[in-house]
Amino acid sequence: MPHYLTSTEATALLGVSRATLYAYVSRGLLSAHAADRPRESRYLREEVERLARQRSQGRKPREVAQAALSWGLPVLASSITLIENGRLYYRGQDAVQWARSRTIEEVCALLWQCTTQAAFAPDADNTAPLLAQLQKAMASLPPEEALLPLFTAASEDAPTAAWQQSPERLAAGCGALLRLMAACLLGTAPGNMPVHQQCAQAWQLDEQGADLVRMALVLCADHELNASGFTARCVASTGASLRACVVAGLAALTGARHGGTTARVEALWDELGDGLDPVRLRQRLARGESLPGFGHHLYPEADVRAALLLQALLPQHPAWEALVQEAMALTGQSPSIDFALVALRRHLGLRPGSAFGLFALGRCAGWLAQALEQRETRQIIRPRAAYTGTRPDALGTASGAMR
Repeated sequence: MPHYLTSTEATALLGVSRATLYAYVSRGLLSAHAADRPRESRYLREEVERLARQRSQGRKPREVAQAALSWGLPVLASSITLIENGRLYYRGQDAVQWARSRTIEEVCALLWQCTTQAAFAPDADNTAPLLAQLQKAMASLPPEEALLPLFTAASEDAPTAAWQQSPERLAAGCGALLRLMAACLLGTAPGNMPVHQQCAQAWQLDEQGADLVRMALVLCADHELNASGFTARCVASTGASLRACVVAGLAALTGARHGGTTARVEALWDELGDGLDPVRLRQRLARGESLPGFGHHLYPEADVRAALLLQALLPQHPAWEALVQEAMALTGQSPSIDFALVALRRHLGLRPGSAFGLFALGRCAGWLAQALEQRETRQIIRPRAAYTGTRPDALGTASGAMR
């Protein structure tokens, strides 16, 4: 059975604009096939991949490498996460299906290739005086500002140092880091309960709220070579500790184009008002401004992570559902996980910034998985730069002219 790509998927695979894609069709390099939606076309994956290979062979290596860094061709081998045909898989398991009933601890065991017991065995001594002291000092800061300095100061390299290679110690060290991340987010000492139950207890959530948190953590666990996951891999490739990899991933997540998008969604929500006025939405788009939290390169139809969360939330909030439908009608883009996390934060009545906190807590599992896999390669990630500055001979000529 032939497999087709949407125009968004085809342009991402080829590393070209949509206009160039249409030019390929007009020149007979690709065939466009009718899609379900009007004025939409789809393209045979086999043809697109063949053209991508041909273009790679005919282009300069520098151009190929540069295109691969931005939604381009795969650049690293990994057996952790697959995003294909609009679906998300963790080591071959459907992430959405796992989110319906599994815990983040079970997902961690899957991603880290260990047992849940090995990674999350009860810890008899889980007191953290330094953590408690830091949490008190930073209680007024939202998670997107507090998590990085708090986790960096409260964690230690010793449990997961690079020289400690036994699977048992690595699994236990990874579990300890995830529990510590939860403690930093919640303002509590590291605990032995499942992480989503720790969240429910700290945030005073009912059973339904706890289940929504559990679901969100699983959906955020990993997402292939996103900016923070790739950063964690780069740090791991140097031989740094797993703790350093988590710090690096968390630092990357704070960026406005990554996990920091949740703050932009919060700002959009505030701008539209409590009723999420569709008139203000249309006015925003008329000004040429984008809608943060809508659209994702890897999910041209719909972000399956957001879809599952919003399926549980939107029926309880008609105004939110109306806004989503209006935004989709105006832009053709569906909500992303960032929008869904902010919706969850507001539904549960959590403090601002908690959407980012949930993102970071769930993604900690993926950072550790990416770091562990990179360690196994024993290779450093060290690309070369395509220098575009002033050449040394030009500097010499200029200096001579000045003399």
